[in-house]
Amino acid sequence: MQIWNEEEINIFLENLKDSPYYALFYTALFTGMRRSELLALRWQDIDLILGQIHVNRSLHHLKNGTYIFSQPKSAKSSRTIALTPSTIITLREYQQKQKLERAMFNFPFSDESLIFSDIEGKPFRPNTITRAWTTQANKCGLSPIRFHDARHTHASLMLKQGIHPKVVQERLGHSSIQMTIDTYSHIAPGIQEAAANRFDEMLNRTPENTSSETIR
Repeated sequence: MQIWNEEEINIFLENLKDSPYYALFYTALFTGMRRSELLALRWQDIDLILGQIHVNRSLHHLKNGTYIFSQPKSAKSSRTIALTPSTIITLREYQQKQKLERAMFNFPFSDESLIFSDIEGKPFRPNTITRAWTTQANKCGLSPIRFHDARHTHASLMLKQGIHPKVVQERLGHSSIQMTIDTYSHIAPGIQEAAANRFDEMLNRTPENTSSETIR
């Protein structure tokens, strides 16, 4: 498992703004959703006023070139994910752009339209998404991580910020909190250290304060 840090994410996104995949990659990094879940999203699955995504299905391409929609991976995979303010803005802008493009070429647009799709409304192919992700990362000179690692990046950064594992589990749609803890156990030492430091800060017991009290 490889992840990007905050600086690498910002570099990636800043160099991606003109890409047709900008909103997709942004949403992946800021929600931790699976690729199959992202590609199955319709506009009716997103509430841009409340700032929520309702995950209730996934998309899978078949060998014969067709695709099907199916139930999420597990019962816990059906979930509601809170969106960050910046993700809401990104999706609103993408929605307006999509509406204009569809109208220009006389293609339909509705709440049932797939969000991440081509001009005709057909879903992006998974392999196309993966190639675009890798190509863009290489252009930015970033360490090559898989598209699925956007999910790991989201979870790891949330845990490092002190977000409770239960919340991370719910966002990712893991079947149990133990699965989340086991998957991201590699960052546990950093979380422990951050928690210890934050406890000192909460009680205003910084090294400077403690040492001055000792001297007195």
